[in-house]
Amino acid sequence: MLRVNGADSPGLAPFDLADRGLTLGDGLFETIAVFGGEPALLANHLDRMMAAAEEIRLPLDRVMLEAEVKALAGQGGDRVIRLTATRGAGARGLAIPENGATTVIASSSPYPQGVVGAPIRLATVSVRRNPTSFTSRAKTLCYLDNVLAFDEAKRAGADDALMLSAGGSAACTSMANLFMVNDKLLVTPPLSEGVLPGIVRGLVLELATELGLEPEERLVAPGELAMADVVFATNSVRLVMPVTSMDGRSMGNDARVQVIAAAVAKACGASRLG
Repeated sequence: MLRVNGADSPGLAPFDLADRGLTLGDGLFETIAVFGGEPALLANHLDRMMAAAEEIRLPLDRVMLEAEVKALAGQGGDRVIRLTATRGAGARGLAIPENGATTVIASSSPYPQGVVGAPIRLATVSVRRNPTSFTSRAKTLCYLDNVLAFDEAKRAGADDALMLSAGGSAACTSMANLFMVNDKLLVTPPLSEGVLPGIVRGLVLELATELGLEPEERLVAPGELAMADVVFATNSVRLVMPVTSMDGRSMGNDARVQVIAAAVAKACGASRLG
């Protein structure tokens, strides 16, 4: 199902070929999982999108965005909703239009089967995260770095990419945040390394103490990941993904990941899928 600017748009949606989302990647998006008709962590997603929109001076109506998500979630069942907001059509060039009309597209797809808790293999790639770039810390339509990183990892026989920061520390995957566990210590790379402030990342950090873990955000050398007790990745669709190998080397995996995964799934209303 597809909606454009608040209206159902069956079939092919009309789209201005001068839209800056198409010509310049000038826009934002959010991907929201729906479990049993309920959008998971919706307020957090909208908070992040609205904060990013304010930073790039993109007019957005939070009430309208929430209504779009709930209209699609109202179909019931499990699904994935994507909100896309572009700056709309503009004249040729880079200057931000002073009176542009934001385009909002909301789409819904069936929730992919078997992805919650599914293990992944990582391969270190050459594409680096730029900690000074807005596109590293927001979900923008400029996603080519992630696309190329993912492609490089797939060609290396992995499921996803281990992306390093410009300084060489571990940052994230092409589509997820990273965590490692050593004894009672839960470590994740800091946002200052070009890391997206992931919604499930934030949830894991909130849950850590009640799960008996001590959360810490700090620089993580790639070699530390290889030696960690447990490594896992998080995103809003797949939730918690145990990392079973990195660059062909098998990784540890134990019950701590399952405990974290169960707590996250419960908070998202997805326990029956875990």
